[in-house]
Amino acid sequence: MRDRFGWVKGWGLFTGFILLSRVALATPYVVPSGSMQPTLLIGDRLMAQPLAYGFSTANLPFGDHLPQGARLFGRMPARGDVIVFRSPAEPGTTFVKRVIGLPGDRIGLSGGRVRLNGAELPWTDEGPAREELSDGSTAPAERFSETLPGGVRHLLLKTPDGTPLDDMADITIPAGHLFVMGDNRDNSADSRVPQAQGGVGLLPLWNLQGKVEVITASRDSAAPVGSVGQYLASVRPDRFLKWVR
Repeated sequence: MRDRFGWVKGWGLFTGFILLSRVALATPYVVPSGSMQPTLLIGDRLMAQPLAYGFSTANLPFGDHLPQGARLFGRMPARGDVIVFRSPAEPGTTFVKRVIGLPGDRIGLSGGRVRLNGAELPWTDEGPAREELSDGSTAPAERFSETLPGGVRHLLLKTPDGTPLDDMADITIPAGHLFVMGDNRDNSADSRVPQAQGGVGLLPLWNLQGKVEVITASRDSAAPVGSVGQYLASVRPDRFLKWVR
């Protein structure tokens, strides 16, 4: 009986350690879509800092089944942070987007350009690029750099024809919410898309799970892996241990 108790206790401590590691130290994620290109690619493995913005039940495993509430030791994300969070429409699903607007900000879009508190965010054309699609094919796109208030600069993709998401009337972000966008501006169900239509809508702070810090590994998930050689060929070593900005 004592040996059996020791075995159960050992497994309990191991499970507790794993949970503590995920909640307090670092949490792994895999990028499933191209909504954050060119910053993140499909198949990138990410490591996020789970307590960067404090703690809520969203940080816990099976948090989609737990009551929602305030954040303990909460800290507001900064504009430009790349974050992971529980989808408001499907709390069991994790999304990754970039924070563009904070509570109290007034935000809108015209022709794909973001207006933040009455000023259009500066863009610089960085030249032609290719958008990676989920089946492994690519499509033509243009790469731009966008500069947020405070000097945070990041890359984004725009496709030649644009989408209806290019235009949005100004709104004021309410308290306790964020406005997030994908860097792939024409292929991201972000805060421009209502939750009822499968988008993020205005993101409640409760949903935050952490700040993305680094790409730990990456492979082309659409590439064939029928052999060891094919698997190795799908790995992207140039993206290993790449900091996310």
